[in-house]
Amino acid sequence: MTQSKSLADIAANLQGYDPQALPAHEVLNFLNQLVTPISEVEDVPIFEALNRVIAKDVISPIDVPPHDNSAMDGFAFKGDALQANQALNLKVVGTALAGKAWQGTVQAGECVKIMTGAIMPEGLDTVVPQELCSVATDSISIPAGIVRAGDNRRLCGEDLKKNSPALTKGTRVTPAAVGLLASLGQPMAPVVRRLKVAYFSTGDEILSLGDAPREGAVYDSNRYTVFGMLQDLGCEMIDLGVVRDDPVRLEQAFTQAAQSADAVITSGGVSVGEADFTKAMMKKLGDVVFWKIAMRPGRPMAVGRLTQGDRSAVLFGLPGNPVAVMVTFLAFVKPALLQMMGVTSAPPPLVRAKTQEVLRKKPGRTEYQRGIATRNAQGDLEVVTTGNQGSGVLSSMVQANCLIVLSHAQSTAQIGDWVDVLML
Repeated sequence: MTQSKSLADIAANLQGYDPQALPAHEVLNFLNQLVTPISEVEDVPIFEALNRVIAKDVISPIDVPPHDNSAMDGFAFKGDALQANQALNLKVVGTALAGKAWQGTVQAGECVKIMTGAIMPEGLDTVVPQELCSVATDSISIPAGIVRAGDNRRLCGEDLKKNSPALTKGTRVTPAAVGLLASLGQPMAPVVRRLKVAYFSTGDEILSLGDAPREGAVYDSNRYTVFGMLQDLGCEMIDLGVVRDDPVRLEQAFTQAAQSADAVITSGGVSVGEADFTKAMMKKLGDVVFWKIAMRPGRPMAVGRLTQGDRSAVLFGLPGNPVAVMVTFLAFVKPALLQMMGVTSAPPPLVRAKTQEVLRKKPGRTEYQRGIATRNAQGDLEVVTTGNQGSGVLSSMVQANCLIVLSHAQSTAQIGDWVDVLML
């Protein structure tokens, strides 16, 4: 990766930057300047390309489709034979099947039965679906006004022209993109190498799966939600487990993470008054800032770089509460990681929904409330909360299909008001 700006330089570019009361939109502005895309490229089979990022424009070597063809089963004929308010009677002189060109010729008053995908016989430009005409043994009758000249014909190169970009650099490979590559006869895809992300949870109160319960301790859920969210992004994951509040263990974990990963995600240990060594170790091993973000749930977050020799990894220190981890990841970390992966497409837009309950809020912070969005009989999107919005209520994220985003300056939303919704 190319060297990014220093944290001080980034902060100087942000008007009114205050790490103790940072609006959510300024977090995104800061991270946009902090991270840089990785540059290493590799070719992978298209079966392995899903969720990867295209590293350079893929140029179509062919026209897609490679010839004019029929969009449906029916009868092909010359469209100029159609006349307004008159039925058209045609003699059927052959059948064009998909996979090979029909070799005959068609005269005036004739047509060819044709299958979906079959090459249009020379001189023919229109297809009438077989269910829309009357069919006799060797003739058809097309009622007036059923089709127009040129209907139901796919044109050569209609999807892609030869030598035009099929997939552009920065495109994330979706199932449709995999199919598009296959349609070009391309068995391989040029992609950016996988982003390597190391992650671990911190705290003496955290139990790993298999540990016996003990008073005051909780089982670690954050590592598993972070794992799931990273897997959805297609990252290469390095799980460093649970790290106790011990300087030696923390230094080992941060050092290993910085040496092996492009980004490091921790949960816990970044709040004011935390009785642990996490913040001190972050400062020792890197250039780190600690924020109080004007948001709910969430608020504490550490961001910076960890440096080991000639290697540098971007650090995201997330809060410890389970829902706060997920919300800060979705709101801030995910866009930054996608940028590091080289994704250039715009993020999914917020959609508008009518709230079906009062959403109490004071201006001065952005709130991300867990919600359930549905369509009403009129087709409008409606939303309600999942109920208890506590930052430790992880079950609410299971119930939710969206986050209701109440902006920094927004106040209480009344029933029937339109609100922004981020679909999950």
